[in-house]
Amino acid sequence: MTLHYSLLDEPLIRARLVAGGQTVKYSLPALLVALASDEVRDFPALRPHQRHPWHAFLVQLAALALHCAGRTEPFTDAAAWRAALLALTPDHPDGAAWCLIAPHDQPAFMQAPVPGGNVSAWKNTLYAADELDMLVTSKNHDLKAARMRCAEPDDWLMALVSLQTQEGYGGAGNYGISRMNGGGGSRVAIGAVPKGNIGKRWKRDLDALLNARQSIVDTYGFETNNNHGLLWLLPWDGSGSLSFSILDPFYIEICRRIRLVGDCQSIRFAKATTSKEIRVASNNGMGGTGDPWTPIDTNGEALKVRSKGFSYDLAVALLFGNEYHKRSYFQPTAMNLDKAEGDGWVVVMQALSRGGPTANKSVTEGYHERRIPVSPTVGRLLARKHTDLLAKVAGERVDAIGQMRGVLWTALATLFDQGAEKERFSDSAKDKSSAVTKTFEQAEDARFFDDLNAEIESPHADQTRLQWLLGMAERAEKILLHAFEAGPQGSEQRYRARAAALARFHGALRNGKTFPSLANHYHQSTVEKEPHHEPA
Repeated sequence: MTLHYSLLDEPLIRARLVAGGQTVKYSLPALLVALASDEVRDFPALRPHQRHPWHAFLVQLAALALHCAGRTEPFTDAAAWRAALLALTPDHPDGAAWCLIAPHDQPAFMQAPVPGGNVSAWKNTLYAADELDMLVTSKNHDLKAARMRCAEPDDWLMALVSLQTQEGYGGAGNYGISRMNGGGGSRVAIGAVPKGNIGKRWKRDLDALLNARQSIVDTYGFETNNNHGLLWLLPWDGSGSLSFSILDPFYIEICRRIRLVGDCQSIRFAKATTSKEIRVASNNGMGGTGDPWTPIDTNGEALKVRSKGFSYDLAVALLFGNEYHKRSYFQPTAMNLDKAEGDGWVVVMQALSRGGPTANKSVTEGYHERRIPVSPTVGRLLARKHTDLLAKVAGERVDAIGQMRGVLWTALATLFDQGAEKERFSDSAKDKSSAVTKTFEQAEDARFFDDLNAEIESPHADQTRLQWLLGMAERAEKILLHAFEAGPQGSEQRYRARAAALARFHGALRNGKTFPSLANHYHQSTVEKEPHHEPA
C-alpha cells in the first residue's frame, strides 16, 4: 500500500472565502496561512457538532508546531508550515502520518499504527464518513446515519478529527477521550470570540494557548521535555494506556482504533475495532487536562452538559462565577479577555451532550451551541476580572425568572384544577402546568442576555430592571390567558377556573413578598388613578 491523500501536499480541505464566498481547496499548511490572514469564512464539509473539534485541532496543532520551532507568531507561508508540521513527526519523514491512507503498520492521519499491519480480523466496516462519528440516538433522530456514501476526502477528515477528539464511551471496548468528565461527559467548549472571521478566533486562541503553556504544566503535572503531542504516531494493539505524564500539554489524542482503506481514486471504507483499555489514562478521570476551552469546577471536574444545553442559569454561572447546582466553575483559558482587545465580543458555548446520570452513556442528547453577545461594559468588567456586579445583577435576574415561573405555575395549576383553592394540586394539573411553564422559561432564556446587557449599559438601571419585570409579567400573563383554551370549558367551571387563576396570578405579583418593586409600582399606579377630592 502506498501513501494517499496527503494533507501536507494536496489541496483536500474545502473552504469558503470571506471575499466573494467562493469555494477553494487548501492543503493543511496553506489553510494555516489563510487562517492567519483571516480569509476563511467556513468549511462546507464541517457539520455543526464537528465545529469545536476542528477548531481545537487547528489551534492545538499550530501551538505544537510553533512551540517545537521556538516561535510565538504563525508562519506566513505554506512551505514553512509544512516543514514545521513534518518536524512533529521526525520518525516519519515521508509524511505518512499526514496522509489519510498509509500502510497499516505506519501512522496515518489520526490513525495509530497497527502492529503487524493486519486489519483483516477487524470486524467493523464503515462505508460512509458520517458513520465514523455518528450521533447515536435511540431512534436515529438527531442525524440520520450513513448518508455520505459519496464522501470527499475532507468529509472523512472532519469525521476522524471529531471521532478521535470528542467521542465518549460507546459500549464495551469503545472508550472515550481523556478531555471529558467520564465516558458520559462532553468535551465542552467555552471561549470568547473577537470581531472578525474564524481566523481571528484561531489566532486569539493560539496566542492564549501558547501563553498558558507553563501554567498548564504547573497545574496538571505535565513533563515538558520530549513528550508526545500527536498520539496517532504511537503503535497501538488495543492494550495499554498512555500515562498522562508523558504527554505534551498541547497533546492531540485519539481514542479509537480506526484505519481508512482506499486508493488514489477514493476512500472506500474504514475498518474499526475495539480496545481493551482506554488510550489515555488521564490524571484524575474527571476531564481536568488543561484543555483551554473546558470549564473545570472547584472539585477539579470538567463540566458535563445535559439535555438542557447551555441554559441561561448555567451560562450565567460559567460567565460570572455564580453557583450552578452547588458548583462553581473557573473560566477556561479561552475565556480570558484582554483589556486592550476592544469591543464586539461574543462568547460561544458548544457541547455534544451525552446520556444523563441514569441514561445510556452511548446515546447522545443533542448538540448544543449558544452564542452570547458581550456588551462593552460587560466586556470591560470581564477583562478586569471585576465580575461581582455582573454576578449580582445576573443572579437576581435568574432568581426573578424562577419566581415568575413559580407564580405562573401556581396560577396554571389553579386553572387546570377547576379553580379550586388549595395548595396541593392533582398530578394531572401539575404535569400540564409544568409543560406550559417550560415554554415561558424557554422564551425568557432566549432573551436573557440581551435584557441583561440592556440593564448593565443603562444609566437608569433600576428603571430598566422594572421595565423588564413588567414585560416579563405581561408575557407570563399572555401564556396564562392562552392556556385558558386547555382549561375547563363548562360554563360555570370555566368562569370559576379562569377567575381564580387570574386572581392568584395578580395577587402574587402585588403582595410585595415575591416582587417588591413590582408591587410598589402597581400600588403607585393605583393611587395615581384614584380621583382626588378637594377639601370643603
